[in-house]
Amino acid sequence: MQSSNEFSVTPMNRMIELNPGETYNFSVTVSNPANSVKNFDYKAYAAPYSVANAEYDADVTTKTDHTRMTDWITIHEPNGTLAPNETKEIEYTITVPEDAPGGGQYVAIIISKDNDKDTYEKTTVNNILEIASVLYAKVNGETIHEGRVVENNVPGFLVENPITVSSLITNTGNVHEIAEIVIKATNVFTGETIASAELDNGAYAELIMPDSQKFVSKKIDELPLLGIVNVRQDIYYNGEVSTTEKNVLICPIWFLMLVVLLVMAIVAKIVKTIHSHKKKKAAQ
Repeated sequence: MQSSNEFSVTPMNRMIELNPGETYNFSVTVSNPANSVKNFDYKAYAAPYSVANAEYDADVTTKTDHTRMTDWITIHEPNGTLAPNETKEIEYTITVPEDAPGGGQYVAIIISKDNDKDTYEKTTVNNILEIASVLYAKVNGETIHEGRVVENNVPGFLVENPITVSSLITNTGNVHEIAEIVIKATNVFTGETIASAELDNGAYAELIMPDSQKFVSKKIDELPLLGIVNVRQDIYYNGEVSTTEKNVLICPIWFLMLVVLLVMAIVAKIVKTIHSHKKKKAAQ
């Protein structure tokens, strides 16, 4: 469900808070670009949203206890037409039941071309699959905040840029959580700061869905070709901090080969010297 240059939907995601027994109105904006040559017939519908694995591939078919909100949504104009360069607000209502459970609820408002129409032959929108606006809802009530950082990885050695730090974060609670990740990388020899929160390239946040584990990775670029970089990764999650810090040796393959050749040359010279010394002794 990736966006393309044929049509767009905003917002791509929305964080909301809901109370049982109350009603809420929202909308998504759909735009048919000026380079379209025909009208864009769309359909809009609500689908359950979850993640399928640690890489967080989207799943918009599986129903769970955290996708009940799919049945609470009414889209007021589920089908329509947009002319080239036209933008439309598609409104929808969320009616939260009185007995709605506390915790996270997740839905994708999906906009796609209406395949029941036949207006797409030789048009610039015929490549579209679908685009989703994802709702991350917290329903007030009993919420469980549980989860931890399972892995916090910084490599110790690499032969080429970039440095890739990673983590595996689990959420065993019933509502989404935010993991704040801060990376600091410093050139040990020059003292230069390569990545940090102050440089805006070392701090970011990751949303962790309930009943899931997420693999997170970040690349650190603009490194020396050869040297040592001190890398520290702090993960602030569920009131705790996980820290990993290492000096990462960056040693490219060409340098390793050079060292190997140098060692071989030294060994060969030593062997030759020993052999010559033995020949001289034998000649005496």
